[in-house]
Amino acid sequence: MTSTLPAASAHADDADLTSLGYQPSLHRKLGRYESFAAGFSFVSILTTIFQLFAFGYSFAGPAFFWTWPVVLIGQLLVALNFAELAARYPLSGAVYQWARRMGGQGVGWFAGWFMAIAQVITAAAAAIALQVVLPQLWDGFQIVGGDPALASVTGATNAVILGAGLLVVTTIINCLGVKLMSHVNSIGVTCEIVGVAAVILALISAAQRGPDVVADVSVISSSDLGAVGAFLVSGLMAAYVMVGFNSAGELSEETRNPRRTAPRTILSALVISGIGGGLMIVTALMAAPSLDDGRLATEGLPYVLTAVLGTFWGKVLLVDVAVAIFVCTLAIQTAGSRLVFSMARDRQLPASALLSSVHPRRGTPAWPSVAIGGLAVGVLAINIGNAALFTTLCSVCIVMVYLAYLLVTVPQLINRLRGDWGRVGQAMPAGLFSLGRWGLPVNILAVLYGAAMVINLAWPRPEVYDPSGGNTVLLFSAPLMVGAVLLLGLWVRKRTLSQAA
Repeated sequence: MTSTLPAASAHADDADLTSLGYQPSLHRKLGRYESFAAGFSFVSILTTIFQLFAFGYSFAGPAFFWTWPVVLIGQLLVALNFAELAARYPLSGAVYQWARRMGGQGVGWFAGWFMAIAQVITAAAAAIALQVVLPQLWDGFQIVGGDPALASVTGATNAVILGAGLLVVTTIINCLGVKLMSHVNSIGVTCEIVGVAAVILALISAAQRGPDVVADVSVISSSDLGAVGAFLVSGLMAAYVMVGFNSAGELSEETRNPRRTAPRTILSALVISGIGGGLMIVTALMAAPSLDDGRLATEGLPYVLTAVLGTFWGKVLLVDVAVAIFVCTLAIQTAGSRLVFSMARDRQLPASALLSSVHPRRGTPAWPSVAIGGLAVGVLAINIGNAALFTTLCSVCIVMVYLAYLLVTVPQLINRLRGDWGRVGQAMPAGLFSLGRWGLPVNILAVLYGAAMVINLAWPRPEVYDPSGGNTVLLFSAPLMVGAVLLLGLWVRKRTLSQAA
């Protein structure tokens, strides 16, 4: 009897997919932990806080910690709405599919377009982080020789080589099938969770001050930006980190019992990342050798960990960070490939026949993975001799993620206000995740939060977009880039539709 249960469950999942208008073509290999791992590894707090702690601290000092729970609560509002949608539409390319079914084909297309572009750039940004880690482990990883710093010519060139190599490996894994991808990702996520726990325990054991350090507002109160301005800028660190929790939804067609699994793992990936990240920040502030010697604002978390762990254990942690970077890049590319596959399956992209093809034995869409990987390598090349522009692109891509999220939550809110959402909910199987009467206020707050974050992220601040000063184009790069992506999207969509006709 037990041997027939998985087959019966898979048959029910496939029948459910058929009822949503698609024939099963991907292999259902993911359980609850693998689904959770997809979202957790995309967020990858060990990677992102390791990189961005100094940014947040430099603007608000210890008080920048409070930006973390603010962003976590805001993103949780978004995730709750996504969880409802994941229960109702367990489809690959979740953001595209949710926006399309809530707001129509045009809204869905641009949600998918913005998200796909952002995922290409994010994959490149994650891959390039290897340069921050590997040369510290062994100078042989500095292949081109010279200064390993990302801002130097030799460091930037070497970063592209390491990042491109990583993207080749993740592309191969993705092409070989979701089962291999999930095994690699799950092992990596387990290592990352263990690493996060070890870091927190080590920092607590070396604490030099209490948790009330987060009440230190000396930096934020004396900032040239003003207290509010400094708080808003430092909050970009948390905004950069806590994205991608929707990845569990992107893999719904490869997940067993996705209507119940995906909502839980979307929420758990965000909540666990939020709690773990918050503890890492506060314990790092407690254990830092000094709060005012300037090193926290320039070296960030690596400075604290080196002081606490010493050389040997510091290198062990760097290995764990390198693993986190690997699985983060893998998860981003996987999520992006499913989004491209889903849009191509609906004949909404150029070369749709190729991009929607699925390997008959491996059950995976290989060509979208190749496309995401190849485009990410192309973006990496910008970093050679132009690290400032690459950093700006990475900042802008987060704006596009939040725009894509808004293109889901705004149509969802309109459906609720019209009364359509309730009718949709009544047609669904009983027992699915639902906000019930809390749906409308949570949706309203999610939209307000998302709009505020888009404005905050895109605001033309020299400190973020033009730290060297004097480049107006870089200063306004966020609205300019979003406008350029929008215009390019209009052209691509018009061309695709004309070819399909």
